[in-house]
Amino acid sequence: MKNLTLFTQRRAKSMSKMAFFILALIGVSSCASNSYEQLPSKNYSERVKFLVMHFTAIDYQKSVNALVEPGNVSSHYLLPENYDISYPYDVLKVMQLVHEHDRAWHAGRSYWQGRENINDQSIGIEIVNVPQCEYDSGGEGSRREHGEGRMCVFPDYDPEQIQMLITLSKDILARNPDIGPTQVVGHSDIAPTRKNDPGPRFPWYELYKAGIGAWYEVETVKKYWQQFNDVLPSVGLVQKALRTYGYGQEETGRLDPATIDTLSAFQMHFVPWRVTGQMDSQTLATLFALIDRYFPEKVESLMQAYTKEVSDIPVLVESKVKRGQIDRAFGDVSLTENPLTDNRLSFQSYQGRGEITIQNINAESASIFVNGEKLNIADPLKPLHEYVYPLSRRTIDGANRLYVESISPADGQIEIRIPYPRLIDKTEQYEQRFSTVDKLIQQDVKNGFPGAVLLVVKDGEIVKRTAYGYSRKYADGGIPLTQPVEMKTDTLFDLASNTKMFATNLALMKLVSEEKLDVNLPVSAYIPEYRGGGREARLVRDLLTHTAGYAPEVRFFDSKNPLGKRFFSQNRSRTESLLLTRVPLVSDGSNAPVYSDTDYMLLGVLVEKVAGMPLDDYVEHELYHPLGLKNTLFNPLHKGFGAAQFAATEIQGNTRGGRITFDNIRQHVLQGEVHDEKAFYSSGGIAGHAGLFSTADDLAVLAQLMLNRGGYGDVELINGKVVDSFVKPEENDATYGLGWRRASEGEKISHFGPYASASAFGHTGWTGTVSVIDPEHDLAIIYLTNLRHTPLVDNEESGLEFKGRSYESGRYGNVISLVYEALLNH
Repeated sequence: MKNLTLFTQRRAKSMSKMAFFILALIGVSSCASNSYEQLPSKNYSERVKFLVMHFTAIDYQKSVNALVEPGNVSSHYLLPENYDISYPYDVLKVMQLVHEHDRAWHAGRSYWQGRENINDQSIGIEIVNVPQCEYDSGGEGSRREHGEGRMCVFPDYDPEQIQMLITLSKDILARNPDIGPTQVVGHSDIAPTRKNDPGPRFPWYELYKAGIGAWYEVETVKKYWQQFNDVLPSVGLVQKALRTYGYGQEETGRLDPATIDTLSAFQMHFVPWRVTGQMDSQTLATLFALIDRYFPEKVESLMQAYTKEVSDIPVLVESKVKRGQIDRAFGDVSLTENPLTDNRLSFQSYQGRGEITIQNINAESASIFVNGEKLNIADPLKPLHEYVYPLSRRTIDGANRLYVESISPADGQIEIRIPYPRLIDKTEQYEQRFSTVDKLIQQDVKNGFPGAVLLVVKDGEIVKRTAYGYSRKYADGGIPLTQPVEMKTDTLFDLASNTKMFATNLALMKLVSEEKLDVNLPVSAYIPEYRGGGREARLVRDLLTHTAGYAPEVRFFDSKNPLGKRFFSQNRSRTESLLLTRVPLVSDGSNAPVYSDTDYMLLGVLVEKVAGMPLDDYVEHELYHPLGLKNTLFNPLHKGFGAAQFAATEIQGNTRGGRITFDNIRQHVLQGEVHDEKAFYSSGGIAGHAGLFSTADDLAVLAQLMLNRGGYGDVELINGKVVDSFVKPEENDATYGLGWRRASEGEKISHFGPYASASAFGHTGWTGTVSVIDPEHDLAIIYLTNLRHTPLVDNEESGLEFKGRSYESGRYGNVISLVYEALLNH
C-alpha cells in the first residue's frame, strides 16, 4: 500500500509538470504568432508531390511489425486484405501509421521526374498483397527484381481493399493538390532496379477510371504503334523518352540490365500483359502516347529525333532485287572498257530447258546468242515491250554461254533475265528404277516400320516421290489404332536437326550474302551481352563448326538437369539469357568438333539479333515465301494446320514409354508439335537447332536451291560464293562444312552411303529425317521417316531404343545407297 501511495504521488507530480509545460508552450506559440507581421508569398508549393503505391509482400501482422516497430521502415498508410488470418478485425480498416505532414521511410533510394529522395516529397501506401517469388542459385545479378534469376506469381488484389484504396487516394489528392496524374506511381517506377511492387496485377486502370493516376488514349497509341511497327526508335531515344516521362533512366544507347528493369517497370504499370523488359512496338507506342497526353510540349522533340533516325537509315538505291541468275542491262558493247568480256555471261541449265526474258528499253534490234546460236527474236523491237522466248533448242546440261553482239541504235538498251533452273516432275518415267528400295521399305512396313516419304531429284527433275506405310499407328496411351492413318507424299514431318540447315544455316547464308554478317567475327560483335567465361574469343564460325567448346546439350527443360536448378527454363526469354550469359564452355575450343545443339540454339539467337525479327518470321517471310513454299514453318498448329497433316513421332510424348518425367511433360502422341524438348518447352517451339516442319517437295526446292548455288527460278536468295564457302570442307575435319555435314571420303557412310561423292553434303534429324545433296552427281535425296513412332525395345548392343531404328529402312545409309544404285546403274 505504501508503494502504491508513493507511485500515485509521483504520477500526480509528473502530470503537474507536464500541464505546466503545455501551458508554457501555448503561451510561447501565441506570443510568436502575435509578434510576426504576416506577408504571404505566392512563391511556394506543397511539400507532397507524389503518391507511391506498394505491396507489402508479407501478411498484415508481419507488415505491422515491419512498419511500426522501431528500427524498420514505415509508410503513411497500411491497407489490409480479406482472408488474411493474421488480420485481427472483422472489417477492413485503413491504418494510418505516419501523419501526412511527416516523413515516412517507404521509398528508399529513388527518383521520379527530376527529384531524388522521394521520401521527402511523397505519401506512401502499403497494401497487403503477397506474391510468391523464387530465386535461382545463380551468381551476380541473379536476384534482380526483373532478372531472369527470379520467378514470381502475383495474386489478384482484394476488390474491397481496392475500393478502400480508391477512397483513401481521392482524399489524399484533395489534400495535396500538387500530386498530378503522372505523380501517382508504383515503387517499381521510382526504383526499377530494386523493386517490382505493386506488381503487374495492380489495377492501375481501375484507379485511373476513378480519377487517380495517368493512363493513355487508345487512339494515340494506335497512331504511334503504326509508325513503330515499321521502324522501332533506337535504344537511346527510348531511354530519353522514359526519362521524359519520369523514370531515372540514363541514356546509354545500350539495352543494358537497368534499361530492361525500367522497361519492365513501365510494362507492369501500363502494359501488364507483356512484361518482357524488351522494346516492342506496343510498349513504345504506349510510352509515347503517355508523353503525348501529359507532356505535349516534349513529345514533338522526341518525334523529330525519331524522324531523323528513320531518315538516317541507309537506303541502298542500287540494291535492286536480282531476278534469276542473269538479270542485267546491255547497251552499246563498243563503248565498254572490255568489249570481249562485258557482253558475255554464263548460266546453268539443263538440256532442252530454260527461257529468256528480254525487256526492251529503247533498242530497235539486238543480236543475242546462246551457246553460239543466234536467237530468232522480234525485229524491229518495240520500245518498252517485254519478250519471252524458250531456250529448249539451245541449252545443254551444266554451263551455258550467253553473248550479246550488237544493239542498235547506238544508245539502245535492253535488259535480259534468265531464271535459275526449276524442278520439273518426271516421276512416271523412272518408276521401275527404284523397285529395290521400294521393296525394302514396303517389307519393313509390313514388319512394323511406321512409314516414310522418299523424294529424289536428279538433274533438275523429280524422279522419285513415294509415300510408304502410315503417318500414325498408335492412339494416346500406346494402343495400336484399328485403322492406321496412311502416309501421303504431302505429309509434313518434324525435321529435328535438319532445322539447323534448312532454317538457321540458310538464314545465316542469306545474311552473309547481304553483308550483314561475317562468320569470322566474334559472336559478341553482334550480341554484346555474349561475354565472360571465354565467350569473347568465340567466333561465329566456331559455332557453325561445333568447335566453340560447348557440351552436346543443356537440358533446360528439366529442373533436375546436371547443371542444376539455376539452368531450369521453360521460358523462351530466360533460355536465351542463359544461353548468352550462363551456359558454360566445357573446353577451350581447340579440340576436335563436339556436335552440340547449344551451338545452333545460339546461332538461332544470332539470326534474330542481326535480322531484327524472330527466327520463324525471318525464315518464313525472307526464305520460304519468296520460293512459294507454304508447308515449311515453325509451330504449324498455331498457323492453321491440323494435327492429321503430320507424321506422328513419339507415342507417349517425351516420356520414353513412361520411363522419364519432368515438369509439364507431354504424354500424348506427338503430332504437329516439335518433339525436341529444348525447342518445345524451353524455346516456345522456335529454336535454331529444331522446330522446323516441312514436306519432301518443299525440301526438294531448298535442295535444288543449293544445287543452283543460291537461287531458284526468278529468286536469288544467296550469293553463289557464299554457298561455296559454307559447303567446302573444314581444314581440321572434312566431314564438316560451315554447319553442313559432308560425306568427305566415305567417312560418313551411315548418313551418305558408300556412293556419295566427296563433295556431297546434308544433315540428319533425330526424328528420322535425312537430306543428301550431291553437286557432283547433280542429285538430292530427301528421306523422311517417323521411325520414333514405335515402341521402345531392348537392344543387346545399344540398350533401350525405338524399334524403328532396328529396321533396315531406319538406317539412312541403306536407303541412300539403294537410291544411288538405282541411278548410277543406268
